[in-house]
Amino acid sequence: MSVIFIVILVVFIVGYACIALEHPLKINKTASALLLGVSLWTLLVIGGESSIMNIDLKDLFLRDHPDGVGFIDWIIHHELIAHLGEIAEILFFLLGAMTIVELVDTYGGFRIITDKIRTTSRVKFMWILVLLTFFMSAVLDNLTSTIVMITLLRKLMANRRERWLFASLIVLAANAGGAWSPIGDVTTIMLWVGGKVSAVNIIAKTFLASMVSIVVPLVILSFKLKGNFTRPRNLESAGDTESTSPTSNRERMLILIAGVTALLCVPVFKTLTHLPPYLGMLGGLGALWVLTELLKMRHPQRDNNRYSITTILTKIDTPSILFFLGILLAVAVLQVCGHLTLLSASLDGIALAEPEKYFAINYIIGVFSAIVDNVPLVAGAMGMYDFGMDHYFWEFLAYCAGTGGSMLIIGSAAGVAAMGLEKIDFIWYFKKITLLAFIGYTAGALTFVAQNYSLIKRDLSELNAEKIKHTEYVQEQLEEVQGTINIC
Repeated sequence: MSVIFIVILVVFIVGYACIALEHPLKINKTASALLLGVSLWTLLVIGGESSIMNIDLKDLFLRDHPDGVGFIDWIIHHELIAHLGEIAEILFFLLGAMTIVELVDTYGGFRIITDKIRTTSRVKFMWILVLLTFFMSAVLDNLTSTIVMITLLRKLMANRRERWLFASLIVLAANAGGAWSPIGDVTTIMLWVGGKVSAVNIIAKTFLASMVSIVVPLVILSFKLKGNFTRPRNLESAGDTESTSPTSNRERMLILIAGVTALLCVPVFKTLTHLPPYLGMLGGLGALWVLTELLKMRHPQRDNNRYSITTILTKIDTPSILFFLGILLAVAVLQVCGHLTLLSASLDGIALAEPEKYFAINYIIGVFSAIVDNVPLVAGAMGMYDFGMDHYFWEFLAYCAGTGGSMLIIGSAAGVAAMGLEKIDFIWYFKKITLLAFIGYTAGALTFVAQNYSLIKRDLSELNAEKIKHTEYVQEQLEEVQGTINIC
């Protein structure tokens, strides 16, 4: 094991700590991630062949280059470009999705949903808010759903400290809702785009577990919350008229339907064409772009620059996209050098049989995702394991990585957004929400295991039976050949 190999791991840990300690250090995590990704690739090149302990990668190189010359150049022009292509699929998908959601929000489309909520009962409002967030995050994404629902919360609830509880529940619901949808969370997008899960299967296998993870905390709180909450005095009427809004009700409904349809059609597009999902997302964005241009022609007197896609693109959270680029580039170095292979071997050392071992590994990953960002954890797992598409490992990983981050306010993008919007205190969240989130996470994990255990064991038994039959057949053939040789 070379010095550079160890240095790369140390630099990754230090860079990761800088990302996790973004607020105390007052250094944006995007800056740390970009610097980390570039630094690790630079160290890899400086270290040369000695920095890479990935035996499979070296064997692949030697098959194409028997002389063994030019290994690092091959890494740069083959592995780096390949990883960049995979990362670009995720980034363009996110860019298209974020633009569509921002477009719907700019036109006021989400008000069609939020203006229907009238109750002041704490328990009833909690269930409505959480379930609405749960399903909304599956269609949109957990970050956007959190922002939209907290904006709604501010309009409906006056007491700021009381809002902290409901904002925290929005985080739990957004993460749980994003875990069972192929387009609901960055991690599920990564698994889906990476060909690890199919859209239909991820929904079928993780929906119940995700639902349980949020219903259990709601049931517990239903016995604690009592009475009604106070609405703000200056609450706007839910029935805003066209005279007080630049867009008409008809336009808002049109854009909402068009935007949601564009998002929902992405899995259909992939299923029918077998093309990457980001093409379907960009196609949907293009269609919406044309639609908004036509709407601008109908209202020349309006300030149409506000509703232009070119203006909306400037509102996109570009730092988040660059953060994913940096951290995924960094994880790619660990995959190329062989760190993830060593980690995989360590996790595989857990003294449990399959499938219990992989259930335990994913559960641990979910707990870690509350401390560190779940994007590199999932990226690392994708680099460590080569299970086929729709393997139960990937499905359980989607659930654990998606919902585990709810245990700490900094454990997910939705939590960080809520923390920024409502100024939620870290210690308050830890005292009031962490245990609830842990109970819900564990209940959902047990639900997944109970739902899939018997089916997995049956499949494993059939697979082992086939392996035994194949081994016996090979042994019989060898014995026949040996007998023929002896006769000769």
